Amino acid sequence: MKTIEAKIERATDGTFSVYCLEEMFSGVGDTIEEAKEDMQAQIEFYVEHCKEEGKAYPDWLDENYRIEYQLDVPSILQYYEGVITPAALGRLSGINPKQIWSYAHGKSKPRPAQLEKIQTGLRKLAAELSAISLL
Repeated sequence: MKTIEAKIERATDGTFSVYCLEEMFSGVGDTIEEAKEDMQAQIEFYVEHCKEEGKAYPDWLDENYRIEYQLDVPSILQYYEGVITPAALGRLSGINPKQIWSYAHGKSKPRPAQLEKIQTGLRKLAAELSAISLL
């Protein structure tokens, strides 16, 4: 199964774009999900058009493929602003909340070690939430 790497970025107008790092596909939307869906629609349109015109296209598009998304720190923190606060992420990651605010607003860029702490904290939160059963 082919894995496609795609990057998601938030624009200054609040919309999101997603684009493949090594392929020609991209998408845009008001939310991350809309941008992903738009890119998927573009892939399907491309395959359909190539078939109708009798043009060649990569074989992997007819098989199962997986898209692995990358999201930069400011985009994810801004997208979940109000849901994941700097204070909450600070508790999860061990990073000072003021520093997390700085990352979220593009005032500074996290070093690789800080990125790892943020990612670990977010994954810890996701694991804890997915283990909850509501009564």
